[in-house]
Amino acid sequence: MSPASSSSSPRTPGHSMAKPTFPASKRSILADGIVFSAGASASLLLIWVFSTFLPHGPSPAQSSFIANQFLEPFPCGRPDLTFDSSAPSFYDDPSLSYSLSDSRPLSDWDKKRRRWLRLHPSFSGDVDRVLLLTGSQPTPCRNRGGDHLLLRFFKNKVDYCRLHGIDVFYNAALLHPSMPSFWAKLPLVRAAMVAHPEAEWLWWVDSDAAITDMEFELPLSRYRSHNLVVHGWPNLIYENRSWTAINAGVFLIRNCQWSLDFLARWARLGPQNPDYARWGQILRAELPDKLFPDSDDQSALIFLLLREKQRWGDKIYLESEFYFEGYWLEIVGRLEGIAERYMEMERKEPALRRRRSEKVEASPNREWRQGRLAAEGAEESGREGWRRRPFITHFTGCQPCSGDHNEIYSAESCYRGMVKALNFADDQVLRAYGFRHIDLLNDSVLPLPFDFPVAG
Repeated sequence: MSPASSSSSPRTPGHSMAKPTFPASKRSILADGIVFSAGASASLLLIWVFSTFLPHGPSPAQSSFIANQFLEPFPCGRPDLTFDSSAPSFYDDPSLSYSLSDSRPLSDWDKKRRRWLRLHPSFSGDVDRVLLLTGSQPTPCRNRGGDHLLLRFFKNKVDYCRLHGIDVFYNAALLHPSMPSFWAKLPLVRAAMVAHPEAEWLWWVDSDAAITDMEFELPLSRYRSHNLVVHGWPNLIYENRSWTAINAGVFLIRNCQWSLDFLARWARLGPQNPDYARWGQILRAELPDKLFPDSDDQSALIFLLLREKQRWGDKIYLESEFYFEGYWLEIVGRLEGIAERYMEMERKEPALRRRRSEKVEASPNREWRQGRLAAEGAEESGREGWRRRPFITHFTGCQPCSGDHNEIYSAESCYRGMVKALNFADDQVLRAYGFRHIDLLNDSVLPLPFDFPVAG
């Protein structure tokens, strides 16, 4: 109905009959304006009050502040892999080289690495990060089945790294053309130090070495004052001058300037040296039991300990308290007995038989078993009594890729030993998935019954 209409509307409940309107006077217009303005102001105030309780987007200034807060990672928890500081670091230096070369040495590495860690605080903290390095030749193996064995050896290392939060890098490229064979690891370690400033330790493990105790953890706190850890015995070095006093197929090296300098010195005894042939003669004269004339990485390392001990010796830890790497021939025949002793522990302790997620299984089992083994005097994986699993079983001399095994072994003994060690380690992994091998020489598996091995 228009305002000027004089007709009336029917009466409705709760409403008075509409009244006709007349032209307003000037005074009524002013009064109505005041009332309208007051009502509009009250409405706007009410809308503002309610809007403070509703989600709303930030202003451009607020967005910038929030973005800066969340782009800057925190030093606790998992590293922020999406963040890279825009501040310059050693990576922006055009003279930086990843190569192991005397002509382009890397200096002030400790200072450069500390600055990078300050710029990436999510990688800082009390945890010593470890990067496991391993690899093989760039071409296929000559030995029939060699590539499959190397795959299984690598899978073994990946399993351990997954369980212990360790990064792993497998290399199949020759990074220095004049450093093949056993020398090829040194250029890789040098490049990995630059590529991984977040890693405190680089852990080289030969391709023919199997980790045979999946629960064991590296005792890194023991090495806090050292920069290089190898399996060896001082008396065999300094008294017997033996070529087998250490094994350079497995070692830990700290990511620091000392290590860069040591790698450069170590490499100068290798095939990149014009006097390589003469160094082979020198090392063979220095180590009476050295069997072949070439200068190799292991002999060179012993030579540096003998001749340059004052410069390097204090920072090198010779680990002999557990099987940092163990000679396979004295291990593989005992694996069944060691497996049975571990199952006996599980029969006595229900906590070890309890099913758990793979992510949490290793820690409680390790803590309980560590206490039990410590009570028996076998805290670490070593020889005494063979109560503990050997940490690493190294098939030195077997050459699974080339097949050119040491003449004192047969190809069959090497193969059977590798299968036993790999299945022994794999059973520890498959346990969390509800399976185990029929036996250590059989690749077939069986499902585990509930409460195994009591119910087995």
